[in-house]
Amino acid sequence: MEPRSSGLQRLVREVAKFGAVGGAGVLVNLGVFNLVRHVSGLPVVRASVIATVVAIVFNYVGFRYWTYRDRDKHGRTKELSLFLLFSAIGLVIENGLLYLATYGFGWDSPLQSNVFKFVGIGVATLFRFWSYRTWVFRALPSREAESILAAEAHPAPHTSEPQQRVR
Repeated sequence: MEPRSSGLQRLVREVAKFGAVGGAGVLVNLGVFNLVRHVSGLPVVRASVIATVVAIVFNYVGFRYWTYRDRDKHGRTKELSLFLLFSAIGLVIENGLLYLATYGFGWDSPLQSNVFKFVGIGVATLFRFWSYRTWVFRALPSREAESILAAEAHPAPHTSEPQQRVR
């Protein structure tokens, strides 16, 4: 069993990495949202949905290959399916708040749209963090995760014979 502080440190690192990828994803989301909204003239929620989808793709790559690179990599089809399911729920949360602000309260100036887009991203992010770490990027047992990270840090020298993965 690992010491409590080690588990806390791991969680802090995970939250920091999730936040870094998510923060970049927020910039992608807001950037695409404003670009699509002002260039295309699409209604605010449609522009937001497009931006959210672009950010979802960006975030998957960051989460899979950086934040959760030490997590179970078996069953990528299931992982991607769950990621898309929970991302779609996050999309509904995020854009539902924007829809409510825009069409329910008539708050549709560029500033108001960006504020409610940002608030929607924040609320959806809480849901996404919980769902991704719980259901999508499942934790490996500690020893297996440590061996994967050690192998990535110190790759085996190249040989002409194929390497077999130890499970």
